[in-house]
Formats: sequence, C-alpha cells, structure tokens
Amino acid sequence: MPMEQKLIQLLRYVVDFNDQNLQTLLPYFKPFVAKKNSILLHQGEICRNFYFVVDGCIRTYFISKEGYEKTRYIMLAPSMGTALTSFINQQPTAEILDAPEDSSMFAINYTDFKNLVLTMPQWAQFYQRILEMAYTFQNKKIESLVTLAAKQRYQQLMQENPAIIQTLSNKIVASYLDMAQETLSRLKSK
Repeated sequence: MPMEQKLIQLLRYVVDFNDQNLQTLLPYFKPFVAKKNSILLHQGEICRNFYFVVDGCIRTYFISKEGYEKTRYIMLAPSMGTALTSFINQQPTAEILDAPEDSSMFAINYTDFKNLVLTMPQWAQFYQRILEMAYTFQNKKIESLVTLAAKQRYQQLMQENPAIIQTLSNKIVASYLDMAQETLSRLKSK
C-alpha cells in the first residue's frame, strides 16, 4: 500500500475525514525516511513536528540522572505522536525522539498543525482526540508502573502489544517496562 494511503487510513482511524478535508490536509504532510538509530529530536531542542509513522517505529525517551534510558512511548507503525509537551508549549524538551529501526513517516510542522486547528473543525476534533488518547495512555502507563509487578507489566504488554516485544531490542523493551534487562530476559525465557 502506498505511504499516502497508509497516512489516510491513520488519519481516518482518529476522525472520519471526508475527501475534501483530505485534499486540504495532505499537502501539509512531508514524507521522510529515518535510518535505524537516527535521532529526530535531541534533549533541549524544541519539538517542531508531529509524526505519522507508516513503516517502522519511533520512540520517545528520557535519560535518567544515572544515565539510563527511560522509554515513555513507542510508536510502532501505524501510529502517530511526538514529544507532545514540547510540541504543545514550544519549549525545549527533556525527551529524545529516535528511530530504533529504519522508518518511513510523515511530519506536519507546528505552525501548519495549529493553523489547521483554527481553520478546520475536523482537525480541531482530531487534535482533541489525540490529546485524549495521549492522556489516557499516559495515565494507564503510570497506573501499571505504580500497581503492577514487573512480571505483570510484561504480561500486560504481551497481551496488548506483543509487536513491541517481538520487534525491539531487550534494552528498549526493558526501559519501556521500567525493569532491568536481566529481569526482562528471565521473563521472556519462562
């Protein structure tokens, strides 16, 4: 399936955009390819793009004071996201965005994104749904980190999104589940 068709499916998953809406929207999306392990956004930069991953994946993560990666979000295709707090506030980010594998995506810049929110009701609805989905996801992730043991978090991920475990390195999966790589290896071997 062509990349643009994948983008349209992803957009319509969130809001039922009609063909006229799509004709207006699509010129704002710029396609690009990120090579494996490339950094899309460095800590301290301002996030200026919202990403739509059509093949591959990108992730957002922090570096702890001890120097460990702490993965906040993994966007396995087809999905979308960015360093949302920096994107919304246009302030420097504490997060890093990278592509753990070769990835194809579209990006829309902040100015175009916000102008569409003001001029297209369907895009404003899209933005609201994105914010709701992000809030719900983060709240659920915090809840699982606070209430579930490592084994339970692993089992939950296996049920809800096994592709993350099957696709990404143990280092990334362990940082996403907030556990040591050794713990993840033990859980995977059982």
